[in-house]
Amino acid sequence: MPQHDSESTRPEDLDADPRDGRSETATERMDRNWNELLQELRVAQTGVQILTGFLLTVPFQQRFLDLDDYQKTVYLVLVVLALTATAFIVAPVSLHRILFRRHLKRELVESADRMAQTGLAALALVLGGSALLLFDVVVGRTAGIVAGAVTLAGLAVVWVALPWRLSHRARRETA
Repeated sequence: MPQHDSESTRPEDLDADPRDGRSETATERMDRNWNELLQELRVAQTGVQILTGFLLTVPFQQRFLDLDDYQKTVYLVLVVLALTATAFIVAPVSLHRILFRRHLKRELVESADRMAQTGLAALALVLGGSALLLFDVVVGRTAGIVAGAVTLAGLAVVWVALPWRLSHRARRETA
């Protein structure tokens, strides 16, 4: 029989969430959520670290001096955003180290989730900005702006709009 804390009515606090068809304790659910988040972060961490590393090498290339002031500014903004994305996507590891064995799994999962979302938002800006800079250098300013905007729009669709739509559809079907 599911148990729950009489002071809390949040589904994540109940020992069994009747909406998800699982019979797991709140602690088991937090452990599962943490493991799922770690799997997602493993995918993102590798890509964002490679992208950041690549961006950090660009000034050492011969053609870097050929960039105009706008392109150099875009590049520097991209470096800051890439470093920010890396910091937020890797931060849950540090958070886990600090909170390890302190019985704060819910706080860990909730904070790491916000950090991952912030890191992904920064990563989206890096990807859009990278498209902008690349097209600006190769084709021209207008093409760069269009490429950056299209990239951001595409990411907004697949990273935000589609998951939001699927979530709302599932809620309507279960209501």
